[in-house]
Amino acid sequence: MRRPRAAAVVPLLLVLGAAVTLGAALGPAPAGADEVAPPQEIVTGHVLRPLPLAGRHVVVDPGHQLGNARFPAETARLVEAGGFRKACNTSGTATDAGYPEATFTWEVSRRLAERLRRAGATVTLTRDGDSADRWGPCVDERGTAGNAEGADLKVSVHGDGSYAAGAHGFHVIAGDEASLRVAEVVRGALEDAGFARATYVAGGDGLDLRTDLATLNLSAMPAVLVELGNMRDAGDAAVMTSPAGQERFASALASGVRRWLR
Repeated sequence: MRRPRAAAVVPLLLVLGAAVTLGAALGPAPAGADEVAPPQEIVTGHVLRPLPLAGRHVVVDPGHQLGNARFPAETARLVEAGGFRKACNTSGTATDAGYPEATFTWEVSRRLAERLRRAGATVTLTRDGDSADRWGPCVDERGTAGNAEGADLKVSVHGDGSYAAGAHGFHVIAGDEASLRVAEVVRGALEDAGFARATYVAGGDGLDLRTDLATLNLSAMPAVLVELGNMRDAGDAAVMTSPAGQERFASALASGVRRWLR
């Protein structure tokens, strides 16, 4: 009667051993609000497989800050923007009902960061919340974020505020030809998710090349700035202010990042 009891211990020891081995393989994740490195492997059956973005570093830049308008002196200060100087930051736009761009960009960015971390990427957010009592960071800080760490990609999240009749849809802005290739990939991911190209941007191809944006000019890595919709358009605003719409934007951007980095 003792032999079955002794045999039953073996599977238990194997399970405990596997748990210890898995813990050692995954290791502890570094703490930190703005930059988090996730586990680098997942268990599939009995095989450890690398996560799709393991070893990659992405900077996610939620445009503006909710409190910018309350700090005019600070946000008007001129900073380096890539061979010229411009204001530290602006308050951004809003829907006709008053929903702020800063809140929209934060909600999409935090969802995007979560998706990228689950895929194995280290993510740096240029701000760690959406607060009416805070301002910035300035565009020069946003532009250089991730440079020293050798980040692979930067995505700056925005919403537009055009008053042009019928203006709606998204467009992706690049600062140079190298980043324009990233913009094309991100555009494809947004279209695949059902979003329409902007109707009010020259060319109608959902892409724009600009050299006046510090966030792009100062980035040492490929970088794009995405205007995800026109917040002054009722149709776009309805999607941009809803949690379901914000999830769709985050999912599409995460897909674009994965396509480019893989």
